[in-house]
Amino acid sequence: MLSRVAESLFWIGRYIERAENTARLLDVNYYATLEGSGLVSEQWGPLLTITGSENNFREHNLRADGRSVPYWLAFSSDNPSSIKSCLEQARENARSLRDRLSTEMWESLNRAYHDLCFGTERILERDELHVYCAGVRDASHLFHGIAAATLLHDPGWDFLRAGQMLERGDNVLRLLQVRYRRKASDASVAEALENHRWMAVLKSASAYEAFRKRYHTRLELRRIVEFLILEPRFPRSVRYSAGRLQNSLSSIAKVSGAQPEMLRRVGWLVAQLEYASVDSILDSETLSLERLLEEFNTVGAGVFEAYFKV
Repeated sequence: MLSRVAESLFWIGRYIERAENTARLLDVNYYATLEGSGLVSEQWGPLLTITGSENNFREHNLRADGRSVPYWLAFSSDNPSSIKSCLEQARENARSLRDRLSTEMWESLNRAYHDLCFGTERILERDELHVYCAGVRDASHLFHGIAAATLLHDPGWDFLRAGQMLERGDNVLRLLQVRYRRKASDASVAEALENHRWMAVLKSASAYEAFRKRYHTRLELRRIVEFLILEPRFPRSVRYSAGRLQNSLSSIAKVSGAQPEMLRRVGWLVAQLEYASVDSILDSETLSLERLLEEFNTVGAGVFEAYFKV
């Protein structure tokens, strides 16, 4: 497979997953401010840190509030990681690969682009952020579901899937990193507010119902972190994402030729997650949230070096 084709498929997977993740963050934070009835205010600023767009946001001299942050993360063309920008870049990559994608995949992505990237000027004024974010989430599910059902499961599928899983694991780690750091710096927060915040974390990863099925007690930080990072059966956990990423990269290597360094990197990441405990993640520097995020970035760099670097 040509490196250009592989890279485009890889980034389609990443862009669509990133758009969905951003939509979840916005939707959950929006509802958290409403449910607080003025007593609980989930700050909008941390969303910039989670999405890695804070520096760019500040360069545009914007003030983080309930208006500027949703616009920046959802609609701004100045933000290359906004929902709109991600959908535009995913569609552009797909447009150049029409012969590699199924017709249904192209139609679903093209429809999402036209439905979600135009006429967005008054969404915030009409208080329709939830409707918009739900549309982004559903468009992502539809695209990846169609891809699984209609795309030949060859290296192209594996690159698409690898991009999706790499982005998913990265996002969950960033979410936990920012929220856990915030908790450590604000130990005086009341228990009710703390529960509210960690419920928002679970909902941001679409994990609240699954977590409640597993645990029937009150929300506890260590159990939440353990579930979102180490639960092997939850499809949005870091361990699950890393395992599927390893499967995809291993399948690619069987066809394109061995890539021992890249496979060693992803294998080491999976092994650490398989044998780690929540205590080793939260109470030591050996396998901290920051270290795990660095490991994911290392794997991503390894994929670039192995397949995309000219």
